[in-house]
Amino acid sequence: MFIDFFQLLRRCGVPISFQFIIEFFAAWEKGLVTNLDRLFIVMRLIFVKRVEHFDAFERAFAAYFLGQIDRLQIPEVDTFLTSKPFQDWLNKQIEEGNLSPQAIHNMPLDELLQKFWETLLKQQEEHHGGNRWIGTGGTSPWGHSGNAQGGIRVHGAGGNKSAIKVLGQNRYTNYKQDAKLGAENIRQALATLKHMIPVGPQNELDVDETIYRTCKNGGEIDFVFKRELRDRLKVVLFMDNGGYSMTPYVRLVRLLFSKMRSQFKDLDFYYFHNCIYEGVYSDVQHRNFVPLNSLFQKDKDIRLFIVGDANMAPSELFSPYGAINYYVENAIPGIDWLRLIADTFPYTVWLNPIEKKYWYYQSSTLDAISEIFHMQDLTLNGLKNAVTYLEDKKEK
Repeated sequence: MFIDFFQLLRRCGVPISFQFIIEFFAAWEKGLVTNLDRLFIVMRLIFVKRVEHFDAFERAFAAYFLGQIDRLQIPEVDTFLTSKPFQDWLNKQIEEGNLSPQAIHNMPLDELLQKFWETLLKQQEEHHGGNRWIGTGGTSPWGHSGNAQGGIRVHGAGGNKSAIKVLGQNRYTNYKQDAKLGAENIRQALATLKHMIPVGPQNELDVDETIYRTCKNGGEIDFVFKRELRDRLKVVLFMDNGGYSMTPYVRLVRLLFSKMRSQFKDLDFYYFHNCIYEGVYSDVQHRNFVPLNSLFQKDKDIRLFIVGDANMAPSELFSPYGAINYYVENAIPGIDWLRLIADTFPYTVWLNPIEKKYWYYQSSTLDAISEIFHMQDLTLNGLKNAVTYLEDKKEK
């Protein structure tokens, strides 16, 4: 009976697997789902593994089980209402005289769904009084403006200010894949980028190894110590801050820069205009030139982020002496310098502030640069993909 809902979750972007479905039905058989509140909790615990899927799950649940169709932006919202379990229940209610076709026609959708779930869940637990279901006032843990302690508030104002969950409004950061980058979700996306290595004296107890050695010694305790793991990640950021093409993205790049500065203790940052040639600049005004050869002496294990739209005149990328800056004499074409950067620093990604769906309409230089570097657009999904790429590449 929940198959349509599982399919709805996938359409909403929640990646559920067959194993999750088995776990849910196992929980159902054990009697863990005794009311709609518990159904919400159990389903979210089993199906939602990452914070960015909370919003999609909540919208799907509200639309499917509570009739809040306006919260879902896909056409398959009413699949539950046409499903066999619901239609069988509806026909049975008419046959037994509990509901008439006219009453069903005039009944609000949330009230009809309420009656269905009340009937279904009575199979596991007898319910008494009006303290279970969606409504206003009273002691129901579902609804709003009531006196219930805890529970889930559905729209409306709070009563005792004790709801443990709220449906009908989002009160957490938007982590959906297509969300715009913001201060909170940038931090969350970058948080997975770590480089943990053992440092310092061996003063941290290795619990697993201690247990293993103790068992091997026949119960005689053998303490094993290890060095503390600390994040020794080194990050370098190159930013294109020249020309008019990057002007629309100043706020976005500035936001990314500020979050990276707070996220990474060891961050070096430099600037360039359109393409990188013999070097970059350590200041916004491009006065302090830093040769690439000096940067090539850095640890090859660094994570290098290059931020730019990759749009320029083809001569700037492919031709000797093609740099747009009059004072830069690039005898070596820019594309050769970019290849050298990619070869020197294998853990490099290029973040493009232009959304990926518009790349097709850009200059040929964008295509050429994307063949050298792993390129992602500067969206939440793009930033997460870039971080995942770096972590996967490191593990290999």
